[in-house]
Amino acid sequence: MKPYKFIISGGGTGGHIYPAVAIANELKFRYPDAEFLFVGAQDRMEMEKVPQAGYKIEGLWISGIQRKLTLQNAQFPLKLASSLIRSKAIIRKFRPDAVVGTGGFASGPLLRVASNKGIPCLIQEQNSHAGITNKWLAKKAKKICVAYEGMEKFFPSEKIVLTGNPVRQDLLEVSGKRAESLSFFNLKPNLKTVLVLGGSLGARKINQLIDESLSFFAENKVQLIWQCGKYYENDYKGKASENVQVHTFLNRMDLAYAAADIIVSRAGALSVSELCLVGKPVIFIPSPNVAEDHQTKNAMAISEKNAALLIKESELSEKFQSEFIALMASEKRQKELSENIKKLAKPNATNEIVDEIEKIIEH
Repeated sequence: MKPYKFIISGGGTGGHIYPAVAIANELKFRYPDAEFLFVGAQDRMEMEKVPQAGYKIEGLWISGIQRKLTLQNAQFPLKLASSLIRSKAIIRKFRPDAVVGTGGFASGPLLRVASNKGIPCLIQEQNSHAGITNKWLAKKAKKICVAYEGMEKFFPSEKIVLTGNPVRQDLLEVSGKRAESLSFFNLKPNLKTVLVLGGSLGARKINQLIDESLSFFAENKVQLIWQCGKYYENDYKGKASENVQVHTFLNRMDLAYAAADIIVSRAGALSVSELCLVGKPVIFIPSPNVAEDHQTKNAMAISEKNAALLIKESELSEKFQSEFIALMASEKRQKELSENIKKLAKPNATNEIVDEIEKIIEH
């Protein structure tokens, strides 16, 4: 039997790239002689990240639709036509047995062409509110792997499989790494540690909040691991002090999570899935500037189960300090949030998604 060939498409943000690579790695483990090709958007981060993970990638000239009138929007029909033509050429040449889409605009044209040619397609929707691309592709997809309940409002229910999002496996053992994490970050064992996460590029509002709250944290005797992101490195690097560490990027997320007593985070799909696995008390501050406000919806799906706190950006000045102090003061509340968020974890997501891919290629 000839080796299987898989195309995996998705990107634009780390949230679409990481699951794509995790799925490829598991497929490669099961089918060591399979061939892989990634397809992304030609000027986005996947063009760098995917080759670093050891896979070939082709880029399409495509971008999302902006919510305001821009030159980029005027070019959209042209980009879409160009990407559909390029996708046809890629599929004709590579001849995949199955195509997997992990969201993001690059997966749209490619999966559309593949499904029109009768190639079995699986899509993976990471958010609690489905993106435009995946809604557009759902009719012809064979299976749709989702991370949240209640996705029938976006997709045909008979195609949905609740798998969760692929997450880093090194996060499964976080609870045993406390001592290692304290020495890695050079932390004081007698102080509570707050981990602040704004995503790889950074989150302006979260950074401003932390900057304005430095004396508040000092009064409350907490130490900070503050990941400020690439865009804000120069603004905040100088704010580091004895109990405040400022990092552009955290290479050892497992140890950062292990060190944390309380986590302040954005609510991107992958961050939420990781935080469920880690099982620490979380304060979500969702970004309101993302498509269809999906971060707020992701955070609400957790906070409504009494598994995290949610503070909107617009309410930070009046709510953050009082909610933080109340959480710090109540061990009972911290334990309750930890236990509830851990119940929502889906540690076997990658395996379950690949099980579904196996089913569609064997039919």
